[in-house]
Amino acid sequence: MVKDLFERIQENKGPLGKWASQAEGYYVFPKLEGELGPRMQFHGKNILNWSLNDYLGLANHPEVRKADTDAAIQFGAAYPMGARMMSGHTTYHEQLENELAEFVMKESAYLLNFGYQGMVSIIDALVTKNDIIVYDVDSHACIIDGVRLHMGKRFTYKHNDLESMEKNLQRATKMAEETGGGILFITEGVFGMRGQQGKLKEIAELKKKYNFRLLVDDAHGFGTLGKTGAGAGEEQGVQDQIDVYFSTFAKSMANIGAFVAADKSVIDYLKYNLRSQMFAKALPMIQTIGSLKRLELLRQSSAIKDKLWENVNALQNGLKEKGFNIGDTNTCITPVYLEGSIPEAMVMVNDLRENYGIFLSIVVYPVIPKGIILLRMIPTASHTLADIEETLTAFEAIREKLTNGTYKEIAERTTVDVS
Repeated sequence: MVKDLFERIQENKGPLGKWASQAEGYYVFPKLEGELGPRMQFHGKNILNWSLNDYLGLANHPEVRKADTDAAIQFGAAYPMGARMMSGHTTYHEQLENELAEFVMKESAYLLNFGYQGMVSIIDALVTKNDIIVYDVDSHACIIDGVRLHMGKRFTYKHNDLESMEKNLQRATKMAEETGGGILFITEGVFGMRGQQGKLKEIAELKKKYNFRLLVDDAHGFGTLGKTGAGAGEEQGVQDQIDVYFSTFAKSMANIGAFVAADKSVIDYLKYNLRSQMFAKALPMIQTIGSLKRLELLRQSSAIKDKLWENVNALQNGLKEKGFNIGDTNTCITPVYLEGSIPEAMVMVNDLRENYGIFLSIVVYPVIPKGIILLRMIPTASHTLADIEETLTAFEAIREKLTNGTYKEIAERTTVDVS
């Protein structure tokens, strides 16, 4: 008997979907309204926002807004029509690619419509069934989904663990010798949940012992790390050892789109083999010209990045001084680890938003171990030191309520489905 395809969907809504009835519109799919920035509106209240990836505060920069507006007036939202390969190629796309390649110190670059889609397609294009992939177990979902497309063998190594990296490179080398393939090693420049940099310098050293190519997803490092802002590779002094460099515009560039950079021969290959780009409409002119302006601002002055790091250091040092556990982050991403259940976490977030006017992302099991609550904050160049002081005061208050059982008592009085 053939089952109704939708029967499973109706019975099992998935690990996140099962929370929809009580979480949607507040804990997930929340509506933040008003001008993008540290102060926005949520459910009719003014809140202090720590959940925007607008690291450099470019989303509302007057020159950026003008560039976006001028591009929209001149070209509209549709231009260019068609895929780059067919009818959607422009001088502006080429200019942005050339400037991005120079900025991240690579020979060539290619624009992508979206970061997630682009990474999936890059992995798919770079390997055949004879090749082996080695990647970090904590990789972003776009990497995991790209690896899932791979018809050959893949190995995961323990997060940022050098011994595990080498063990899996040995396994991959042995298998590649049997298949006649190569090895693609994938890591992130910055891991977006806990804020650690990938161990790019140590991985580069492994290239002296093992024959592999290195792909780095530097979504959170681009614009925030390195002397010029070229990312985690520049920060660690090994940008030249990254064979394929990838980043999105969705973080520091406050825009839509992404790019991949490498030697010209690699980019020339990807241009003709990235299915997600070959069969998709070109990046619209608004995003293309807008990104040129954002990159110009990023290159011209370090003041924006300096302000970002002033805020990062003030927030992270303040948390540590008050005894909060922020893990081993060495980037802008600021996690705060507390002990508590999912129901307690939901009560805590409600308290933060309703009574302290603070909005941030909360992460619980299964993303992190049971009994741990991760409050994830993204400081930006647009925040102020007063914002940070306000947040530190609120955090001391919610910690007290968590440890003295206030949140547990409230949670027990509230019907919460944790099955």
